[in-house]
Amino acid sequence: MTDVKTEYPDRYYAAYDTTAPQPTPVTGWYDTGSMSSLAAVPPAASLIPISVEDWANTTSFRLPGGRGVLNGKVIDYTAPVQPVPLVTQAQNALVAARQTMWAEYGVMNEPTPDVWVTYLKALRAIAEGQDTASTTLPQAPA
Repeated sequence: MTDVKTEYPDRYYAAYDTTAPQPTPVTGWYDTGSMSSLAAVPPAASLIPISVEDWANTTSFRLPGGRGVLNGKVIDYTAPVQPVPLVTQAQNALVAARQTMWAEYGVMNEPTPDVWVTYLKALRAIAEGQDTASTTLPQAPA
C-alpha cells in the first residue's frame, strides 16, 4: 500500500502541463489528504505544493481559472489570444457575404454585380484551401 505522506509530503497541490512553455495554466488543484484514491493524481514531483493559507483562499488564489505556473510559482494568468486561422476567417466571411448578397440582390431577383462575384470566389478559394498564398482576406466591395 502507498504511503500518502511519503509520495505527497505536502497536502495541497496545483497541477500544470510540465511540457508546455511557461507561463502555462493551472490544470487542477489536489487535496491529497482528502482523496480516497491517488491513482489519477500526477506524481508530486510534477506538481506545485500549495500552502494551507493559499489553499483556503478561494477568492484570489485557488480559482477555477486565471491561474498559471511560471518558474515553480502559481501566478495570475491570462491565456494568450490565438489568432483565428485565415481559412476560418474566410469561411465566416463567406457565410456573411452570401447572406448579404441574397438580401441585396437574390431576394429581388437582380443580378449579382461582378465585383461581388469576384469577392465571393476569392473567399471561397481561401475557405476551401485552394488559395494558400493569401495572408489576408480580400476587401469586401462597398
